[in-house]
Amino acid sequence: MSIAQRWQEVRTGFERPFWVANISEIFERLSYYAVFAALARYLHEALQFPASQAASLSGIFGGAVWVMAIFGGALADRIGFRRALSTAYLLLSVAYFLVGSISATWLAPVRNAVPLGLMVGVILFLPALGVALVKPSVVGTTARASHENVRSIGYSIYYTMVNIGSTAGPFLAGWVHSRMRVENVFRLAALSVFLMFIGVLIFFREPRRSGEQPTASLGQVGRNFLTVLGNWRFVLFLLIFSGYWIVFWQQYLILPIYIHDYVDASANTEMILIADPLMVITFTVAVNALTRRIPSFRAVTLGTVITGVAWLLIGAHATVVMAVLTLMVVALGEIIQSPRYYEYISRLAPAGQQGTYMGFAFLPIGIGSLVGGWFSGRLLHHFGEVTHQPQRIWWAVVAVGVVTAALLWIYDMTLAPAEARQTQAAPVK
Repeated sequence: MSIAQRWQEVRTGFERPFWVANISEIFERLSYYAVFAALARYLHEALQFPASQAASLSGIFGGAVWVMAIFGGALADRIGFRRALSTAYLLLSVAYFLVGSISATWLAPVRNAVPLGLMVGVILFLPALGVALVKPSVVGTTARASHENVRSIGYSIYYTMVNIGSTAGPFLAGWVHSRMRVENVFRLAALSVFLMFIGVLIFFREPRRSGEQPTASLGQVGRNFLTVLGNWRFVLFLLIFSGYWIVFWQQYLILPIYIHDYVDASANTEMILIADPLMVITFTVAVNALTRRIPSFRAVTLGTVITGVAWLLIGAHATVVMAVLTLMVVALGEIIQSPRYYEYISRLAPAGQQGTYMGFAFLPIGIGSLVGGWFSGRLLHHFGEVTHQPQRIWWAVVAVGVVTAALLWIYDMTLAPAEARQTQAAPVK
């Protein structure tokens, strides 16, 4: 097929809902990562939470999103993607505005009535309800509103939009925070998703449902959850792999506080966080081509090792430059393991249950954020405030990464199905 023919195929292969949904995903990810990039320091500095509690609350924000996503897909299917997206973007705009307004005078009666930690925890949980509806709606629209011959390209476009948003979010958060009060980062996020709410109402039309399998009800999702829990080997794998995400999420949970408090108080911590998504955008294709013949589980283990030991860099020499280099190596581990992780899950799932198991593949991401927030909070308190040896925080983080990789290796050698362990990776398409 000539380039002109392929371009014509792409130009005519996507319906309008595809483009509306995927463009909106840029702004949803922009808002999410702008908030996540500024959240820990906002809680610690503006709201005066101890560093340990700020990290824990940030972990709730990051973790709840991925746990709720399990049930968001079933709800989006039942109410329709247009209604799900519009509801989600309206909810997100209100939620992000509330996050930036916690210290506002008009919320004083609420602050006086309930403990501040409880109030903030509830508010931080609200965005999870919105994001849990957005992701399955955008992915589902990508499937329904793209022709079969260009659907794989459609998913590549979706992945690109996600990474554009995750890069733009911290960038804009850093730009705003360097010029205005940090509360304006959350207002920017609220405005971004509110514009998407208007855009969905005006431009988005429900994509067709022809030729699809019956969608699962919320009750069925709950039964699927029990089915997965019954496979103890799979659950054990998910729990072990959560250690990877405990390590990975430290770039949002404690790195901004660490840099500001112990490295350079004038550093733009939000801008530093751009290093990871920029690496992902730039090197994913090349790295996947180089590692495609490594068996999937070994690639997951290798990526875990690289992401874990990356924190030795800033642990050995605490500078802004070293923080950026650390995140670049963290991203390299992410690039190696992430696509191969889902490939392995598909092999691990029993015949006929791949969809159910893939739906629960997000659990380690949520568990890693929830546990990682609690864990890093304890590290900040003990090594930063008690022993005054903040560099040792990163030795503990590295230890989690190395132990996780070792447990993955033991699992692979002793418990993983032989066919899943030994099968070589399929060529990257």
